[in-house]
Amino acid sequence: MLPFLLLSPRRSPAVAGAEYRDFLRAAGLEEEQLVHRMLDSENSRLGDLRGFSGVFVGGSDLNETDARHSRWQQNVNVQLAGLLAAPVPVLSVCYGGSAIARSTGGEIGRTHPENAGATTVELTAAGKADAVFGALPASFTALTGHTENITALGPNATLLATGPSCPVQAVRYGERLWTCQFHSEMDADAMRVRMGFFHGHGYYDDAEFDAIVSGLPLVDTSAPRTLLRSFVAHAAADAARRRARAVADAHVPALVG
Repeated sequence: MLPFLLLSPRRSPAVAGAEYRDFLRAAGLEEEQLVHRMLDSENSRLGDLRGFSGVFVGGSDLNETDARHSRWQQNVNVQLAGLLAAPVPVLSVCYGGSAIARSTGGEIGRTHPENAGATTVELTAAGKADAVFGALPASFTALTGHTENITALGPNATLLATGPSCPVQAVRYGERLWTCQFHSEMDADAMRVRMGFFHGHGYYDDAEFDAIVSGLPLVDTSAPRTLLRSFVAHAAADAARRRARAVADAHVPALVG
């Protein structure tokens, strides 16, 4: 199996490192199967994606709704929008969903923020029929934490999942790019560690930190883990088909005219 790639639109190596470990564990991958690239400057680039089975995009402490975007954030958004034309399947969590939605004509606001903790996710009819999300139960719990959200989707987006506290929980663009608002890579321990980096960022009331953390082990995160492994299986199968076509094409004799 070709390796997968994790793109981290972050500047903190500590947070990105924790996120990398979370994706490894949740997706069931070994270190040699997951390459890590940081989008941490105005000069960062996606790089060549053709040698990977698929791409994960992690979260970010950037906000799409901020009045001013730094040159770094502008570049991050350009790079993420470029994933719409990626030659391999892509699954993005949290911030990437907002950036990609805006680049495709959607709108972002702060109408349905969710504090760090559990959320309920409900598949739409399209989600139930989806090649990746179709492996999940119709309704499930996941861990989340965000201050902004997608308020309207562009014309070429397919809503895959909604929820009582956030109407847009998952979206598909075309046939190869998926985004989810919730953190599919997080279990209780992952969220506890990640929350420790973000005191005062608005994802939770600092006074409630201990109470939130104590309740995290009660949240069933088996479905989000299934989502990541469903994506891995789907992308690996897609990569196998691409390799088979390349081999077949290489053995087609040239036509003599």
